[in-house]
Amino acid sequence: MMSVKKIFLFIFIFVVSFGFSNSDSKPGDNFRKVKNIAFQEGEKLTFDLNYGFVTAGIAVMEIPRVKRISGRNVFHITFEVNSVPSFDWIYKVRDRYETYVDVEGLFPWRFEQHIREGGYVRDFSAFFDQRKGIAKTRDGEYEVPEYVQDIISVFYYVRALDFSDMKIDDRIHLQNFYKDKVHDLDVKYLGKETIEVPSGKFDCIIIEPLMKEGGLFKHDGNIIVWLTDDNLKMPVKVRTKIVIGHVEAKLSKYEGLAGQLTSKR
Repeated sequence: MMSVKKIFLFIFIFVVSFGFSNSDSKPGDNFRKVKNIAFQEGEKLTFDLNYGFVTAGIAVMEIPRVKRISGRNVFHITFEVNSVPSFDWIYKVRDRYETYVDVEGLFPWRFEQHIREGGYVRDFSAFFDQRKGIAKTRDGEYEVPEYVQDIISVFYYVRALDFSDMKIDDRIHLQNFYKDKVHDLDVKYLGKETIEVPSGKFDCIIIEPLMKEGGLFKHDGNIIVWLTDDNLKMPVKVRTKIVIGHVEAKLSKYEGLAGQLTSKR
C-alpha cells in the first residue's frame, strides 16, 4: 500500500487560473502570470487504485473553492487517499494533502500533509513567502528559489504547460520543497498513446516525473502518468512498479472540468 501513496503524490497530479483576475493583489506584486485553461474551481477527479484485479483504495483530487492567502486569490486543492474497507485489515490508509495555489501564477502559498498509514502518523505544513523567497515550517525557515512548488502543486502547474512541440525524452525542469530541502524534479515526455479506463477511452500524452535525488522519491524511473491530449491535460492513469507487478490508478469519475474533453473517443 505504500506504493499507492507513491503513485498519488505524482498525480498531478498536474499540475490554474480559469478566467479569474486578481485585482486585489498587494501593491508592488510583480509575480508571473501563467495562462491556464486546464482546470478550474469545482473540478473533482476520482481514481480507483488497483493491484491486479483488486481495488485496494480510492483517491480524490478536488478544487472545492478559491480562497485568499497573503492578499492573493488561491485555488484550495485537496487530495485524499483512502483504502477501501475490505483492504483496511491489510493496510489502512487515510491520507490527506492540501495546497493553496496562486490563481494567476500557479505557485503555492501553503502546503499541508496529513499521513495516516497503518500505525504511521505524520503531519507536515509549510508556508511559502513567495515575496521573500522563504519557506516556513515548524522546524525553521529555509531559503527557496522563485516560484518553488510543493509535491502537489507542481503537477497542477505542469497541466497548464504546452506539450505540443515536445519531442520524446524532452524534459521540463522544476523544483519542489519538502521537509527542509529544495529538490530538483524533472518531468520527461514519453510520447502518446490511446488508453481505456473506467471513465472512458482517451488519447493521451505520457510523462514520467523524475526526482534526481533526496526527498520523497528516488530517480528509479518507475512512475508513468497518462494525461489527456487536449487543453485539460486531465490525469487518466498512473502506473508504478512494485516488487511483483504494477499498481495502477485509473480515473473512474470526473466533474467540474474547465472545458471540453476533445481527447475522449
